[in-house]
Amino acid sequence: MADRTVADLVVERLRAWRVPRAFGYPGAAIAPLVTALDAAGGDPEFIPARHEETAAFMATGHAKFTGEIGVCLATQGPSAVHLLNGLYDAKLDSKPVVAIVGEDVTGPLGGAHEEIGLSRLFGDVCNQFVRYGRAAGQVPTLLDQAFRTAAATRSPTCVVLPYALQVATVPDLLPQAAGVMSATPGEPLARVLPHEGDLDAAASLLITGQRVAILVGQGAHGAADEIVALVDRLGAGVATSLLGKPVLDERLPFHTGVLGEVGTTAAAQLMGGCDTLLLVGTNDPWIDWYPMPGQVRTIQIDIDGRRIGNRYPVDVPLVGDAGETLRALLGRVPDRPNQQWRNLVESSVDRWRQAAAERAATPAEPVNPQLVLHELAGRLPPRGAVAVDVGSVIYWYARHLQLPPGVRAQLCGTLGSMGCALPYAVAAKLARPGEPVIALLGDGAMQLNGLAELITVAHHWQEWRDPRLVVLVLNNRDHSGMGGGRPPGPPTHRRPDVPYAGWARLLGLHGVRVDRPELIGPAWDEVLAADRPSVLEAVVDPAVPLDPPEPALADLRGLFVDGDAARRVREQMLQRRTAVEAEDLV
Repeated sequence: MADRTVADLVVERLRAWRVPRAFGYPGAAIAPLVTALDAAGGDPEFIPARHEETAAFMATGHAKFTGEIGVCLATQGPSAVHLLNGLYDAKLDSKPVVAIVGEDVTGPLGGAHEEIGLSRLFGDVCNQFVRYGRAAGQVPTLLDQAFRTAAATRSPTCVVLPYALQVATVPDLLPQAAGVMSATPGEPLARVLPHEGDLDAAASLLITGQRVAILVGQGAHGAADEIVALVDRLGAGVATSLLGKPVLDERLPFHTGVLGEVGTTAAAQLMGGCDTLLLVGTNDPWIDWYPMPGQVRTIQIDIDGRRIGNRYPVDVPLVGDAGETLRALLGRVPDRPNQQWRNLVESSVDRWRQAAAERAATPAEPVNPQLVLHELAGRLPPRGAVAVDVGSVIYWYARHLQLPPGVRAQLCGTLGSMGCALPYAVAAKLARPGEPVIALLGDGAMQLNGLAELITVAHHWQEWRDPRLVVLVLNNRDHSGMGGGRPPGPPTHRRPDVPYAGWARLLGLHGVRVDRPELIGPAWDEVLAADRPSVLEAVVDPAVPLDPPEPALADLRGLFVDGDAARRVREQMLQRRTAVEAEDLV
């Protein structure tokens, strides 16, 4: 029997923390740990990605879709550098990830091959915890600290393990890995409730408000029932951030959709018409679409007190878990809905939905990208996951893809990095292989990371109970990656065309290419019924305008401002945006 090494000990700690899989790219300085994972019999499993960046995106995607801690591996030097993008995604969207990095520096410090100062490299993205392993006896505690810190702070952490330490034999006196009290990072580690006086003050504002709006973010996951109950008691309307889009059933009549540049007219009108605003678990950066400061009285619920007032002035701060805090508020808020306000909100929602359907039906050359997402909306399986990339596809996803309960959706919401959707989709599929997964990409994101990671899909799909992983590629050949109504540039400025569906077929997957609007619906039916993963390549018009909604200068009561007032409002909005951007830079 081979001697037990520190690499084996790391595997035992991952197993103790119930880590199902680690994503990474093999390299010399992390090879002992990869070898130990290969010998672990799939508990945990090692998933090799085609690139370290996508491995980190997979780990972050795992954390986003499951609420568990994601784990990624890399070796030193450029391999470690490539992890940063995915780890920044975890940091900015508050998701727990542990990065384990190998290092093998035997020569003089400062001149070794592939040597980069890892403490400084990860010092910002993993600012809550970056530690080196120095001795075998330290490793269990070191890993436990990394996992506990990631869970407690909802952020990435980093452990650096020298090669010589990974291969070191564990002394017989070192105990076997004991069980640990694992935490579920998607939930608070303790029951967190605001002070009674703050709850009373918040309830008073809600009760006296005549036109209440609720803006829902990702921090409200698991609190849908409480939100709907409060909405019904107040006759309120609801909008969501992009990250909060999956929290509530978007088919509810008072749900105005996503707020912001990528969002809906109804959500902008809701913000323009309300006199009381409740922010629930959101740090939504689209401040131009918030009500003007002074227009409303505001309550903010967040588990992290550092976010209170970060985007908008707050009258009553409530530091606490969203579900717990909303239940406490429900006990203080009587059932007195403002039906007139609710009727106005629902009328605005109806108008927006009709406008969205008309936009999707507008002819384009050759296909309107809005139509592609509109046709998917009625075909979404009742359970499963949607992974969304960055680019114009976010606009069409935000406006046209209504998410029913049971469908999870994630995107790189705050960092906004292209190339995340297919790694996310792989992580979601590996976590729940019996459910369908849909990845929504533009052709730029597909060329950036998707083409390579489709190889990972081809390698694993036959192990899945439900083989459906559908990759939508909106192929508009637009070099900017955003489309949005600009006329096509000269050929040298356009993205080279790639046979995306053909590449899928070459890998043994299913591929469909459509360039006629009447074929979009049947194409979705085909790929959603396929017996293997599919690429649906839709050739779409880059000139279809993005049409961001106007920040509401008129509210739902029909009160309009004059031209001078509108200009002053726009100037104030610009000043607010500049101030927030300057604060973010600090």
